[in-house]
Amino acid sequence: MGRQRQQPGLAQQYARWLAALFIALELITAAAALGFIFLPMARRAADDLAGLMVLSAQTWSELPPETRPAFEQELERSHHLALRPDMPPPQDTGLRHGPYLLFLERAFERRTGHAMYFREETAADGRLWLWTAVPSAGRSIGVGFAEDRMKTQPLGALALPFAVGMVLVGLLSWWLARRIAQPVAQLELAAAQLARGVSPGLLAESGPRELAGLARHFNRMALQVRELLDARTTLFAGVSHDLRTPLARMRLAIEMLTLRPDPALLQRLEHDIEEMNALIGQMLEIARGMNTETTTDFELCSWLRERVRMHGDAARSAGAQLSLRCDQSIRVRAAPGALARVVDNLLGNALRYAPGPIELVGRGEPSGDQGGEVGPVYIGVLDRGPSISESQLALVFRPFHRATDQGDTASGAFGLGLAIVQQLARANGWQVGVTPRDGGGLEAWVRVPAA
Repeated sequence: MGRQRQQPGLAQQYARWLAALFIALELITAAAALGFIFLPMARRAADDLAGLMVLSAQTWSELPPETRPAFEQELERSHHLALRPDMPPPQDTGLRHGPYLLFLERAFERRTGHAMYFREETAADGRLWLWTAVPSAGRSIGVGFAEDRMKTQPLGALALPFAVGMVLVGLLSWWLARRIAQPVAQLELAAAQLARGVSPGLLAESGPRELAGLARHFNRMALQVRELLDARTTLFAGVSHDLRTPLARMRLAIEMLTLRPDPALLQRLEHDIEEMNALIGQMLEIARGMNTETTTDFELCSWLRERVRMHGDAARSAGAQLSLRCDQSIRVRAAPGALARVVDNLLGNALRYAPGPIELVGRGEPSGDQGGEVGPVYIGVLDRGPSISESQLALVFRPFHRATDQGDTASGAFGLGLAIVQQLARANGWQVGVTPRDGGGLEAWVRVPAA
């Protein structure tokens, strides 16, 4: 199998496209300048020179013989023209000196009514002269001009900027291509590092709007991946730690049961199995939290009232007073199953760590429109339990993190409740947060879109 041809890089493609574009613009500009400026000027200059040469021959024929030498000297000094009486008309020798001489022959043809041609002669001083014969007063008078009179070089004037432009175009195209492709190349390198499991450095969110937006989204994704990797590491470490304790107790109980059966040991084994099952169940909740659920519109207050009713027995058992405060006529658009798991975990967390007055709140924020529509909807669980320091608030959503010493695994508190809440919120595009409450306690909020 033949070797696969390597595709050109983005910078090379951009350089080729820009170079082709600039060259096309150069050619179009040169063609426009040649067609609309240089050629019309050359025709006009050739017509003026032909008129001057014909007029010079006619004037010389009408002057007295004694004044003709002075006229010839002035003509050569001022106009670089020379006269030669009784010169036979040159024949067509195929002499071509570019478009200007062709325009000059056509101008003579229009003035005299017949074709006229030029021939070359080298003067004594080494200068090259071009001669033709003009009929005047029944004579054929030769009129010539030095070739250096045609000092203008329109083709050279076009070729020099084109050649210099080609060099500048190549350099400028490569510089622009590198400038455009460099952020994309940095993004490719960062994405390759992320694919290998290496945490890449954040990209600079600068440059054009599209590239800055792309870098911003990539940085956000990289941070989320980094957080997920950290959470996974913490999750695995926490699972291994929390499973090791009941496994050790179960091993000890089995050893003792081999010596002497004891109902208390059997009950302890059953409790340890239930504890492990509860931990595995919460782990499965985190895994299921990434699955998306169909969203629907529903009335919030009646839905929250049902959550309060479902947690009534648990609140009475914990000695808590659970109440509801909800704005009327609030409709939200959310996945009801995922939102129920979020609110239930927040309520369960409050009942476990802050028994006492607990308030479930639902309120809508004004959207700011003139129509009075409701903006984002906030669902909160407010308690009067122990406060948490600012440093601990930043860690409450980490798996297996326990901010207080009130919970243990014996009560089913593995430190996964808020981690499940955060996973569900991320999967559904919601926002969650925990802040201190005025007067003591905590406020846990989740923001969902209104219907």
